[in-house]
Amino acid sequence: MTTLRLIGPGRAGCSLAAALADTGCDVRGILARGDDVSDAARGVDVLVLATPDAVLRSVAAAVTPVPGTVVMHLSGALGLDVLSPHPRRASLHPLVPLPSPEVGRIRLRGGVTFAVAGDRIATTLAYLLGGWPVVVDDEHRAAYHAAACIASNHLVALIGQAERVGASAGVGLDAVLALARAALDDVAELGPAVALTGPAARGDVVTIATHRAALDPEELPGYDAGVALVRRLSAEHDAEVVPCA
Repeated sequence: MTTLRLIGPGRAGCSLAAALADTGCDVRGILARGDDVSDAARGVDVLVLATPDAVLRSVAAAVTPVPGTVVMHLSGALGLDVLSPHPRRASLHPLVPLPSPEVGRIRLRGGVTFAVAGDRIATTLAYLLGGWPVVVDDEHRAAYHAAACIASNHLVALIGQAERVGASAGVGLDAVLALARAALDDVAELGPAVALTGPAARGDVVTIATHRAALDPEELPGYDAGVALVRRLSAEHDAEVVPCA
């Protein structure tokens, strides 16, 4: 049985603690801000640092190294160097939103992808949770995490914009979400380029101008950025299409 202790009682830490406990791991508590963490690595197989990225290095440095204990962080953006001076290091980042410990506990055991690096215990825990580990080394962590943020945080903000604009025309969030779900289903089945529709993909500049005229000026930067992304994807797709003979 794997024994663990965590530092950081936020959404990620509490979600992971609960999910690992469900698999039979022995989770020996979660330390919070203000607790003495100097001996946190003693008596466990794994010490998980579930702290904000900004304090991860300082928290790791405050823990006395224990040769047999793996110190592991949950950051998607940071490499293993922030865990110095611990001899055994690892990272485990779940590619799934964790909005609350209750939801996170379930999602972490739902077959999600985990970015792993360092000690093989990270891969072992990913499999134990029923997930799919993908090795992402330090060199590619920033790009990986940027992609994760685009697919989740940016998408949520985009739906928020669609909700605001739709509300001005009497269209509610449920209708916007139904459209977004259908579009994501098309992406899953066809891929982003083939699933793409709409005026920017067609080159319909008149409709785009109509949209821009109707929007609140504060919404234009987001809308224009979306149009630019659509045009880029459409152009890339057109360049790959081979005309029929």
